Amino acid sequence: MNLDLKEILTVGMVLFAVIDIVGTIPIIVDLRSKVGHIESEKASAVAGIIMIAFLFVGEEILKFMGVDVKSFAVAGSFVLFFLALEMILGITLYKDEEPSTASIVPIAFPLIAGAGTMTTLLSLRAEYQSINIVIAVLINIIIVYAVLKSSSKIEKALGKNGLGVIRKVFGVILLAIAVKLFAANVKGLFV
Repeated sequence: MNLDLKEILTVGMVLFAVIDIVGTIPIIVDLRSKVGHIESEKASAVAGIIMIAFLFVGEEILKFMGVDVKSFAVAGSFVLFFLALEMILGITLYKDEEPSTASIVPIAFPLIAGAGTMTTLLSLRAEYQSINIVIAVLINIIIVYAVLKSSSKIEKALGKNGLGVIRKVFGVILLAIAVKLFAANVKGLFV
């Protein structure tokens, strides 16, 4: 095992930016108001399991299904794009049956362990030791759990207007991430 604190911090910061749990606070608050309860423990655990499993077998699963990483990243960019539009414009594009709780869908997947996170994990695996990536994932899951658990306190502190502003700002940031993910991977589809 090659534990490296610098690698753990680097990977941890990259994953923190991609997961963007701070930016999803408005979505989490909105979901909580719709369903009444968010299962923080379940959402965090499932997201962690999805990320660690994808780190080790994701590329093989994609190859088995005949999908390359670049195609997966482009598809993920579309999901992020539409989520960003919802945040910026205050519209609802994704409609599903009303769940009684929000944990696995849509919080664990696709908000936390979405296509952007999974694509990032595959990219990180090429550069860093797996053990350091796993530790960084676990650190991020602890942060995610803390934010999910304290979402009502965060909502009270920011107020409705503060949440609206944050939602729009992070919507624009998410839109930029979607465009960057698309631009970085779409060229590879036509080579």
